[in-house]
Amino acid sequence: MKENFDVTGMSCSACSSHVEKSVSKVDGVTKVSVNLLTNSMQVEFDEKTTDTGMIIKAVEDAGYGAAVKQEHGAAKGNAEKETGVKKDPVLAMKRRLIISIIFWIPLMYVSMGHMLYEALGIAGPVFEQKYLYGDENAITYAFTQILLLVPILIANQKYFKNGFKTLAKKAPNMDTLVALGATAAIVYGVFAIYRIGYGLGHGDMMVVMQYRHDLYFESAGTILTLITVGKYLETKSKGKTSEAITKLMNLAPKTVTVVRDEKETVIPAADVVLGDIFLIKPGEAVAVDGVVIEGESSFDESAITGESMPVSKKAGDKLVSASINKSGFIRARATKVGEDTTIEQIIRLVEEASSSKAPIARLADKIAGIFVPVVISIAVVTAIIWLLCGTGVEAALSSAIAVLVISCPCALGLATPVAIMVGTGKGAENGILIKSGEALETAHLVDTVVLDKTGTITEGRPVVTDVALFGEVPERELLAVAGSLEKGSEHPLAEAVVKYCEENEITVQPVEQFEAVFGKGVRGKVGGTLYFAGNEKMMEENGIPLKADHKARIEAFAGEGKTPLLFAKEKTLIGILAVADVVKATSRDAIGALREAGIRTIMLTGDNEVTARAIQKEVGVDEVIAGVLPAQKEEKVAQFKEGGHTVAMVGDGINDAPALARADVGIAIGAGTDVAIESADVVLMKNDLFDVVRAIRLSKAVIRNIKQNLFWAFFYNSIGIPLAAGVLYPAFGIKLNPMFGAAAMSLSSICVVSNALRLKGVKLSGKAEAKTEPEPVEKEIIRKEEKGMKETTISIEGMMCSHCTGTVEKALAGIDGVKEVSVSLENKNAVVKAEESVTAEVLKKAVTDAGYEVKGIQ
Repeated sequence: MKENFDVTGMSCSACSSHVEKSVSKVDGVTKVSVNLLTNSMQVEFDEKTTDTGMIIKAVEDAGYGAAVKQEHGAAKGNAEKETGVKKDPVLAMKRRLIISIIFWIPLMYVSMGHMLYEALGIAGPVFEQKYLYGDENAITYAFTQILLLVPILIANQKYFKNGFKTLAKKAPNMDTLVALGATAAIVYGVFAIYRIGYGLGHGDMMVVMQYRHDLYFESAGTILTLITVGKYLETKSKGKTSEAITKLMNLAPKTVTVVRDEKETVIPAADVVLGDIFLIKPGEAVAVDGVVIEGESSFDESAITGESMPVSKKAGDKLVSASINKSGFIRARATKVGEDTTIEQIIRLVEEASSSKAPIARLADKIAGIFVPVVISIAVVTAIIWLLCGTGVEAALSSAIAVLVISCPCALGLATPVAIMVGTGKGAENGILIKSGEALETAHLVDTVVLDKTGTITEGRPVVTDVALFGEVPERELLAVAGSLEKGSEHPLAEAVVKYCEENEITVQPVEQFEAVFGKGVRGKVGGTLYFAGNEKMMEENGIPLKADHKARIEAFAGEGKTPLLFAKEKTLIGILAVADVVKATSRDAIGALREAGIRTIMLTGDNEVTARAIQKEVGVDEVIAGVLPAQKEEKVAQFKEGGHTVAMVGDGINDAPALARADVGIAIGAGTDVAIESADVVLMKNDLFDVVRAIRLSKAVIRNIKQNLFWAFFYNSIGIPLAAGVLYPAFGIKLNPMFGAAAMSLSSICVVSNALRLKGVKLSGKAEAKTEPEPVEKEIIRKEEKGMKETTISIEGMMCSHCTGTVEKALAGIDGVKEVSVSLENKNAVVKAEESVTAEVLKKAVTDAGYEVKGIQ
């Protein structure tokens, strides 16, 4: 049996590891996977010997909380409540941070303000000099700091509870380091107050002066406040999976019209049973999986399959939940209901993939398990040795506390979160939203990038790419007929034609006797003449012959992954418009940059094999896997991971959500669906595939920075701890006072933060990106001087054969001043050598008059 649990109280990878170990020891448990990011746990166990109560008890015995995760089906009615629960930790952490900052600022002013005035050579306020500073006011000075520190301690008591609890259970984590460092500073500060009291009572002002400077309450406040800043940002980035699932739930309609006892009744979708007859009107989404029993229509299945083109459905065809009826009225019979529907299976996949995602252990947390006991042992040994040497309890205690203070994990604790904070900020500046530090840490290890096709590599919408003319009909006349006929159709391919005509300022005309033939095309009279538009079946059924060159052109378009729309006048084919989901301008170079970085690229698409291979040839991906459904996408990603690869999945659709959640790093294109964005770890706001390359470069820079930070943090400790312990005192008389220990601790933090800030200057763009700028429709002519001659390259669309190239060559050669013309069908351009007097406008006009389109002139 497999069960999912919500786990509370975890703050780092040491916590999740401890929970995992505790639960794995329960009899009957075969597999445990704890996800720190989602605070969830997935457990596989033998229900004959183990129950959920035993598992929850094991988590509680480990010092954390657990509860069985509410099933997503039951959660539908409580989506808002669930979302609110997920937000509570962020609000609580925000309150802690605000309280900490409010009291930390005056605490630092009270403890350090007089030093600032002295450094500036100015006198501070008279009130402070009279009542706060000076040996005679030492108790007031110390008591004021304690009063300011207490709210910070109360607000951040969780560090102490968790830190000492995990220490008692022999599983120290970052909270343990924070609690020990802050406690050491507080204990020594309290000890100093007692010494000040003794000095004032016995008239020993030397003792008062010494310990007035040895109050480390501001160090405790600084430790807690700075760590809380990082924790707040970390907490804020968590908990997105529940929102993704909520949005997935909202895709399928909550109600559906069913026919029972020959009456139409609107019922909740959850109440539909197998065999029910249900109705889908135009514009409605399908509530449950079914099979069409009456009606014809086209359905947008992009949410499920990722296929940008709608799919025609008629009697006997299957319907999938969450697909949208585009036009006709449909009666269908329910074949999958409740938890078995396609959309519910996708929801379950997202949940399971998120729960089973292995936690990414932070380097600092790994070290904490060794560092904490070592530091405590050093402090204890230091105190014992000094006592044995006869230095007295005070000196021995001072040295021991100095060890703990200088070992305070402020720099260690900041090494990772500060670098991640700056790194995520740098990403945001470049339109790369990184939703978790784990994703940023993992991205540098990626060796396999899996890419969805529709909307990721391609634009995600059909556009007219080619116009092929037959007979004597000029291009603008063909477009006028096409736009007039297709304006009455609701098909997305028709929308592409209409939009193309609008962009080219083609005037459409009224259509008489318009008729749409489902699955084939449309017919109608334009200007009194009968025209047909559609596929080959439409032409064949109306007796319109397709010649060899017609079929060759159709096959050529299909081989390029394009959909040919045929247009005929009476009984003669007059032209073909090719429609396709075109590749984005940056896709090819971005994929090339990934390959240059040694990263394998795989296109995973629900589209057909022919289209997928055409896209592969155009952009150069290493491998193509076509015709896959959402569950199969998720399975493929899982297989790549099982093969030892670190996988990044890049997608934009709902159908990509399970794969995005399963991948080590899920990357969503910003224009994609909300569900894809919520399921992903990284969101590319500019819809530029090159941002995948930039995200990986940013991750590498951040990881490098983190390692540098950790080096300096431990370098400081490796020098400071022996000094604090007094190792050099017998030989050189050098002994580190706790005050200098605290100062050194602060300096190490400044070094770490300063180093992290260098990430702001990291360059994420590379040389290859200079090639990714899309070509404008017409560029300024770049001339190559050659004895009064210039060479011009014209990019031309519409040339399909040698006849086309010959026509273009003849048109250009006929211009006065043109000396040489070379036309390439493969490169879709013409290179013209002509006199200076021949302008770009003249060249363009010659090509367009010949019936072809000029895309650019250089």
